[in-house]
Amino acid sequence: MTNPALPPHAVSRLRTARLARSTRPFLARGGPHGERCGSCRLILSHCLCAWRTVLPTRAGFCLLMAEHETLKPSNTGWLIADLVPDTLAFGWARTEVDPALLALLADPQWQPYVVFPGEFVAPERVITQLLPGEQAAADNVSATDAATKRPLFILLDATWSEARKIFKKSPYLLPFPVLSLEPEQVSRYQLRRSRRDDHLCTSEVAALCLALAGETLAAQTLEAYLDVFTEHYLCAKQQWKLDLDDETHQRLRDLRAEAAASRNLLNE
Repeated sequence: MTNPALPPHAVSRLRTARLARSTRPFLARGGPHGERCGSCRLILSHCLCAWRTVLPTRAGFCLLMAEHETLKPSNTGWLIADLVPDTLAFGWARTEVDPALLALLADPQWQPYVVFPGEFVAPERVITQLLPGEQAAADNVSATDAATKRPLFILLDATWSEARKIFKKSPYLLPFPVLSLEPEQVSRYQLRRSRRDDHLCTSEVAALCLALAGETLAAQTLEAYLDVFTEHYLCAKQQWKLDLDDETHQRLRDLRAEAAASRNLLNE
């Protein structure tokens, strides 16, 4: 079942295309058997759709997704597409590239950044802040262009080993600077295990990117939305009842109200 009030976004459409190619049904692990909402991927009793918050941002996201990521209910790239309208998603394959992806990367309105740890990249490609005037000139991008182009964050939505493979075997990413994030907090993501605390989930990385781009409210809202999604997911898995008035839900509720107030001010 899909919530008809929520139009499919880029990740949802990619998932539909991936399912159409499947030769057998995909059965997600974890949680009780039951009908899932096609708009949020959770079982109907723990549906997240009422908490979805759309916040138009100047920044955009390009998700390069590993083969099975769109099928995993725990995938958090989906949450980015829920929140940020200018989120585009492409399935990654070593032997072929979607022409729409190449067109996006060549679109003059965008300044692409490949988000990846700098320790694995040649130092001359690595930056830790968005391109200002002097850094833009060093990268053969005029200060004027860097100031007017919209940031496009390219996120490799995959396991760590898959992400390294995507980075190494995608030559069309070579022209772009590599944005190496320096998170001060460890990951709070609880739905999959990582051997390193500094490995953030895709949604946490996106929130840091939004903060770098000056999109503070969007960054905070995405963090809160991830927390609510995590609670719904884990409660569904354990067959626990949700507390919609707890601190996690209230934080997102407050941020949604702040966003609505900001939109009202802009429309006056």
